Amino acid sequence: MLTSCIATDTLSPYQFIRDGGTMVSSGEMFELGFFSPANSQNRYLGIWYKKVSNRTVVWVANRDAPLNSTSGVFEISSNGILQLVYVGNNFNTTIWSSSFVSSMNVTNPVAQILDTGNLVVTEESNTIWQSFDHPGDTYLPGMKVGKDLITGIDRQWTSWKSLDDPSSGQYAIYMDTKGFPQIFQRRGSKLHTRFGPWNGVRFSGMPSLIQNPTSVNEFVINDKEIYFKVHVHSSVVSRMYLDPEGDLTRMIWVDLTQSWSLILAAITTDSCSAYGLCGPYGICNSRSFPVCSCIEGFEPKHIEEWNAADWSSGCVLRTPLGCGNGTEHGFRRFSGVKIPDTRTAWYNLSMNLKECEMKCSRNCSCTAYAGLDIRNGGSGCLLWFGDLMDVREYNETQELYIRMARSELASVTNWDSASNKKKTVVIAVVSTSICLVMACLTLAVYTRIKKRKSYMKRQVSSYDGRKEDIDLPFFSLPTIAKSTSNFSVTNKLGQGGFGPVYKGILEDGREIAVKRLSKSSKQGLDEFKNEVRCIAKLQHRNLVKLIGYCIQGDETMLIYEYMANKSLDLIIFDTNGGSMLDWPQRFHIIHGIARGLLYLHQDSRLRVIHRDLKAANILLDNDMNPKISDFGLARRFKGIETEANTNKVVGTYGYISPEYAVHGLFSVKSDVFSFGVMVLEIVSGKKNRDFSHEQHRDNLLGHAWELFKEHRSLELASSQLRGVHADSEILRTIHIALLCVQHHAEDRPTMSYVVVMLDHEITLPHQNNQHFTME
Repeated sequence: MLTSCIATDTLSPYQFIRDGGTMVSSGEMFELGFFSPANSQNRYLGIWYKKVSNRTVVWVANRDAPLNSTSGVFEISSNGILQLVYVGNNFNTTIWSSSFVSSMNVTNPVAQILDTGNLVVTEESNTIWQSFDHPGDTYLPGMKVGKDLITGIDRQWTSWKSLDDPSSGQYAIYMDTKGFPQIFQRRGSKLHTRFGPWNGVRFSGMPSLIQNPTSVNEFVINDKEIYFKVHVHSSVVSRMYLDPEGDLTRMIWVDLTQSWSLILAAITTDSCSAYGLCGPYGICNSRSFPVCSCIEGFEPKHIEEWNAADWSSGCVLRTPLGCGNGTEHGFRRFSGVKIPDTRTAWYNLSMNLKECEMKCSRNCSCTAYAGLDIRNGGSGCLLWFGDLMDVREYNETQELYIRMARSELASVTNWDSASNKKKTVVIAVVSTSICLVMACLTLAVYTRIKKRKSYMKRQVSSYDGRKEDIDLPFFSLPTIAKSTSNFSVTNKLGQGGFGPVYKGILEDGREIAVKRLSKSSKQGLDEFKNEVRCIAKLQHRNLVKLIGYCIQGDETMLIYEYMANKSLDLIIFDTNGGSMLDWPQRFHIIHGIARGLLYLHQDSRLRVIHRDLKAANILLDNDMNPKISDFGLARRFKGIETEANTNKVVGTYGYISPEYAVHGLFSVKSDVFSFGVMVLEIVSGKKNRDFSHEQHRDNLLGHAWELFKEHRSLELASSQLRGVHADSEILRTIHIALLCVQHHAEDRPTMSYVVVMLDHEITLPHQNNQHFTME
């Protein structure tokens, strides 16, 4: 006989939970039950924090199989299988079930929700299934990331599709166990970012993931399993969260403010995040431009492609190596790098660095070596026998030794020898100075903290004094907090370079979007000021409207009008969302963006170059009218100024023009290039940065150009646009887009001419027959 089970921590066979009933862990830390995400009527079985006021879901059983009613029942079978069943009038349907591989004869199973957030199925003291082996978008303390080599269980996180949809999203974090294990992020089926192997302290490409007083990191590798785990003090409510945009953050719950506080941005997204951006033997530095260069001792394999910001072919040795007896070769040390991809590397855990060097030097196929563990002088050995891929610079020191000709090492050897001669003097100086240095460091840290606080106070004070000049309403922090339900996760619309964006409703009923500066954001008060100054007095139907701002305490926020259809990228790059847009709507969006850009470049009080135009920065209102947003990186010009040069390239790769990426030169034609990329994306439904044709491996721009040359441009159009009787207009729009993405800025049209070409049936110019940039 089945009995309903409510508000207990266990579930036995013949007991069940209906929609509305829950299981609560013994210490009332976590609760299991049915829920619906914000803006969704679907029902899911999930686990959330019991004591956290904002319901924060950490695991969903039926994430890819939602219920469309409250007729769900959760139960455990007599052989230990968890089941979510839809109970109909005439039949029952299993919506989701757990599974396990076990030789045990299960006769008395019990399901239990633990205070760790883990849902387990046990028989006596044996665990036969647990939710921690099947994570969703949230990592809880005690979870393992990695692979069980006996059962084959591969524990990886997968983001939600959106904040309202728990189904499997585009991003996943997983451990690749080929070669020496390392952490990767995948976007769809493509490798997106590599965080590198464990070096004893952190993952090589995740310098922010270090231990702190409340947590201890653990990495285990043996013949049974390979995993990474974080142990957190029981008094701390902590989680790591992979959001739908692919950002990974560590957060703690603050009782005083009743909100989640960001303590670590584990993934730092910048221009060097893309896997293998600089090709074999290339090295990436996000603080330089161009971001890619060859490792010292190497040179570009194809200089023409390199100069066009296509670095995929990488670099080759300046002085080729033969095998010989090894006397013509040596190793050059590189410090402060994320070591190369280790999927094809060989490793040994017990060797020391000297033994590692000897092993590599005896095999002329060995291209580089490094230590595995950087602690206590280093231990372990990694050897590479092929190209070195995905190397980037970091301030944190990890050393890599690359084989090259002795002639390439001469200057390094001479410098080292000169250093050795001075070693005695250096030691004496250091010994004499060390106490003074420590005292100075202590004073410097103290002074830095005071100066930082003073600087922020001056900045905020200075900015508050300009309220009259800005002519924008000031909103208090309590007002914004109340409007967003205290920055609830359910109110979160997305995440940008500035920080998270929340939906809010003011007391007068107005819907707003709140951009909240994140503590981990690379943008700061200067970008905040820039955005306010750029857009405060700009008025155009195709620009997002800035309603007000808030600077109070540590909080910095911008308040915008709310856009019901969110951002363009969420629609055109989504298989289902793309079907919402027919050709007239797409053309309407293209035309609106062009009008907004024309206003910025020519018709506004100041000439404004946006510098970060992309589909994610185009918002759509109720009527699908496009609004250009995010002016944090924009630049203003007076009079007839139209271009400038910078040492810091900003923006989003895939949209950045060649002259900006390579030489730091930006102009109104840089925005024209970005516009052209967006038009091709809107027409095709494909993202330039992620597109790679299976035959010629070009990105979307190169593919569009090849189709255009062969008079096959209609093949570029999204499948939803086929047979819509607008072929001539689609072809014309693709032609205009290709004019905008020409390699040389002087060949691109102005936005005024773009608008004319979109509005009138005039003869279109010919593109230069050139190789389109593959950045």
